[in-house]
Amino acid sequence: MTDSNGPKDNNQDEAQAADPVVSKPYIMPDDPEDGANEALAKEAAEARDKMLRTLAEMENLRRRTQKEVADARTYGVTAFARDVLDIADNLQRALDAVPAEARANADAGLKALIEGVELTERSLLNALEKNGVKKFDPQGQKFDPNFQQAMYEVPDPSVPAGTVVQVVQAGFTIGDRVLRPALVGVAKGGAKPAAAAGGESGGAA
Repeated sequence: MTDSNGPKDNNQDEAQAADPVVSKPYIMPDDPEDGANEALAKEAAEARDKMLRTLAEMENLRRRTQKEVADARTYGVTAFARDVLDIADNLQRALDAVPAEARANADAGLKALIEGVELTERSLLNALEKNGVKKFDPQGQKFDPNFQQAMYEVPDPSVPAGTVVQVVQAGFTIGDRVLRPALVGVAKGGAKPAAAAGGESGGAA
């Protein structure tokens, strides 16, 4: 009996001796280190800033793309429209070449020809207008260098200086841009300067 119990006690002693001994307290691996909160807050702020910058760039890209698409639709026919303007000018020259007296006394054949040219010009201008190209005639308006090109000055004291008194060639716009400026003659004199001059001469007398 004593012999059988002896080995069992030895095995228990060996098992107890093999148990590990913990010499220092256990630290959880997810315990935050000093300054960890500040670092996380900084990373979050940087990530948020990058996200906002990316969103802003995407919005700017979207707006630029929309504008480019709109411009392409509006101004895509610019080169073609410039070529067509030569046809419109030739039709206008053909009409201007017929004097008013000749139109009034024209026979049926000539009147039909004139009406045909007028109809063709109107159809052409309507087609241009459907594509955003509009004709403008600045007759009687104040000279605007953004839309008109002055060819010469006309002495005319009956209108204020700088008034368009003659239109050599009509202008055209496409969208909000000038496709071709109008060629005009501008008044050199003016009613206001003439009245002022008259008042000075009267005062001197």
